[in-house]
Amino acid sequence: MKELYIKQIAASLGLKAWQVENCADMFAEGDTIPFISRYRKEKTGGMDDATVAEVKHWIDVYDDMEKRKATIIKTIDEAGALTDELRARIDNCVSSTELEDIYLPWRPKRRTRATAAKELGLEPLADLMWNLKTRDPEASAKAYVKGSPTLKGKSGAESAEAALAGARDIIAERLSETAVIRKNLRDIFRVRRLESKATKAAKDNPDAAKYRSYFDFKMPLDRMPSHNLLAILRAENEGFLSVSLDTDAEKCGNKIYYDFCQAQGYPGGALACHIKDAVADSFKRLLEPSISGEVIREAKERADIESIKVFGENLRQLLLQAPVGQKRTMAIDPGFRNGCKIACLNEQGSLLYHTIIFPHPPQNEKVKALTAVQGMLEKYRIQAVAIGNGTASRETEDFMRRVQLPDGCRLWTVSEDGASIYSASEIAREEFPDEDVTVRGAVSIGRRLMDPLSELVKIDPKNLGIGQYQHDVDQALLKEKLDNTVESCVNSVGVNLNTASPYLLAYVSGIGPVLAANIVAWRNDNGAFSSRAELKKVPRLGPKAFEQCAGFLRIRGGSNPLDASAVHPESYHIVDAMARSLGVTAAQLIGNAELCSRIKPEDFVSGEVGLPTVSDILKELVKPGLDPREQATAFEFASDIHDLEDLKTGMELPGIVTNITAFGAFVDIGLHDNGLVHVSTMGPRGTDPSRVVKLHQQVRVQVLGVDLERGRISLRLVQ
Repeated sequence: MKELYIKQIAASLGLKAWQVENCADMFAEGDTIPFISRYRKEKTGGMDDATVAEVKHWIDVYDDMEKRKATIIKTIDEAGALTDELRARIDNCVSSTELEDIYLPWRPKRRTRATAAKELGLEPLADLMWNLKTRDPEASAKAYVKGSPTLKGKSGAESAEAALAGARDIIAERLSETAVIRKNLRDIFRVRRLESKATKAAKDNPDAAKYRSYFDFKMPLDRMPSHNLLAILRAENEGFLSVSLDTDAEKCGNKIYYDFCQAQGYPGGALACHIKDAVADSFKRLLEPSISGEVIREAKERADIESIKVFGENLRQLLLQAPVGQKRTMAIDPGFRNGCKIACLNEQGSLLYHTIIFPHPPQNEKVKALTAVQGMLEKYRIQAVAIGNGTASRETEDFMRRVQLPDGCRLWTVSEDGASIYSASEIAREEFPDEDVTVRGAVSIGRRLMDPLSELVKIDPKNLGIGQYQHDVDQALLKEKLDNTVESCVNSVGVNLNTASPYLLAYVSGIGPVLAANIVAWRNDNGAFSSRAELKKVPRLGPKAFEQCAGFLRIRGGSNPLDASAVHPESYHIVDAMARSLGVTAAQLIGNAELCSRIKPEDFVSGEVGLPTVSDILKELVKPGLDPREQATAFEFASDIHDLEDLKTGMELPGIVTNITAFGAFVDIGLHDNGLVHVSTMGPRGTDPSRVVKLHQQVRVQVLGVDLERGRISLRLVQ
């Protein structure tokens, strides 16, 4: 990678150039983000996976820029306009905006007024005016009227006035393609106000009501919160708002004229009037719409990044929420008319039995349902009950509290978001080809309780109900962020090689869908893996893939106890050396904090292995294979709150955070509608809601207000 790009990435991310260069080299060798951040800390200076992912993103951006530069240079060269100076300007670009500004005069375009003027042979007249080579434009223009011998085969203009108009069109286009003018206008536009107004379509459309606060709205673009901008642009796309920048034509015109004079000199007399006319036309017809669009797109890109960051953090918290663990689970997908779908699962999440009960209206078969549930609890030795949080959830929870639960068995409320998407997916059909979507949905609810990470990786994150304008942001950037987040979560927890599904294995560093399927196929044909080394027998899993994945895969009860830890096989010899230094075996050292405390990390540092790696090995030996997720805790909603009318201003209630956005957090208090804790109640201006609460955190809130008509609940956190 070019040194130019390495320095730019380092400066923008606050890193050293050697850190970025090492990352670029490792990515070129096929190393993954989790592997680099976990097992190559000496080369990165201890960068975490989020920073390594940022470096990877910008490496990819600049790789694409290099390809774009090659295309641009080729196009300009074919036009016969490439000079050494121009090539150097292109080569030294690190901004795509600057690069496209340089390319603009040669970029293929549709036929314009300037094109038409050039076809008439008026470009030499425009050159005279542009280069201040004429003091009398009107006299010069006569040489470009039809029939003039200076036209060299071109048709010419109908009159001198028409010739001057065509020359001004050419000048206007040149002004609009001048890099310094475009840059200076961007700087002006970026601090102007964005204005939105309701369209005629919005006034009679009930769907536009949610955008009511933007029907007559103004705010400086550089100070506009991301959620406001994304909402405005969505409304514009739906035809409910007209959006523009409050630009100052006179101020901008003066700046364009000044920039022209700085470059070409100051025109005098009649020529100055023609140049100023061309400036005004260029601004109104070409520059203002182009630069406005660019600046708004820039602002949207920033809003996209902020929104995607929120989405990614929410997804991380969702995937790393506490698992209940391997318990025999009864999963209930609640409902009224169509009944409650029940699935009983064993400790591994396999389906044992399913049925439907009808404890609610209109059937009201409560006694029959109680008998059926009591029988299932006993027959399948149920240890946990998972109840979906959708329609009839509270009623089903109340019903289940009348049942005699086995000792130690608890009720849990589980998010249903995305369960219907999973149940109709190809993955669900492969897992349960003989079951319908209702059974698959119930199974998913139960498995989410047992191990959220293993189950939720099967669902597109955009369907998990945790995003902020996720359908409006850059979809490629969103996918990159979410894929990195899922990969990070899976690898931080580690994966049981002998029980993991192919969908979970696919996110392990260096594996992917094809190798994941091969691993499962090998496991089915040969039985459980007894060691990490056996992975090398899996078809197509070569040395590089083994290097990338081995440290993140766990084998419980295998031939080597280190295979159940996050110690990478490449470092097993270091553990053996540590054990020999104490006169014990590696097995005796693993999990023995007292023995580990007697080891000096510095004694095992070598030319290939640095202190960060040795320190990580010691931490892992103390608590091998430790799951970083917290333990699950049960939760109950207020028993006397069942609908909006039950809420009173000032009352305090328990709740669960269901979504976090830039403008606040949504909290489930046991009703159909979630309440909003607005960011303004969380702390001073600029407070980040994600630093105040976490997804699925159990909180206590106070009711500030209830809008019965719109179904909105205003809350604040009770500290």
